[in-house]
Amino acid sequence: QVQLVESGGGLVQPGGSLRLSCAAPGSIFSTYAMGWYRQAPGKQRELVARIIRGSSTNYADSVKGRFTISRDNAKNTVYLQMNRLKPEDTAVYYCNAWSFTSNYWGQGTQVTVSS
Repeated sequence: QVQLVESGGGLVQPGGSLRLSCAAPGSIFSTYAMGWYRQAPGKQRELVARIIRGSSTNYADSVKGRFTISRDNAKNTVYLQMNRLKPEDTAVYYCNAWSFTSNYWGQGTQVTVSS
């Protein structure tokens, strides 16, 4: 069973920053597109950011200019740097590994933006 291990969530004030990390098995990390999704209470899970094996990235319009996704190939880890956080960013954030044949999820990490 593929395990994606997330860390870095927590409580932060509006305008603050957090960095999420997701470690994946090397066989997955080197061949899958890696991404972050989030799900707020009562809402559908939505794509936040994705990075393809090279450096191609895409972001939700709501986070463009504030969030940055990156990957460290030596550590098999993908990061989501979140700056200028807003209360509406509050959600459970999930790491995702995607290919045309398989799709894997992390267990989720809570991010709460509140004063």
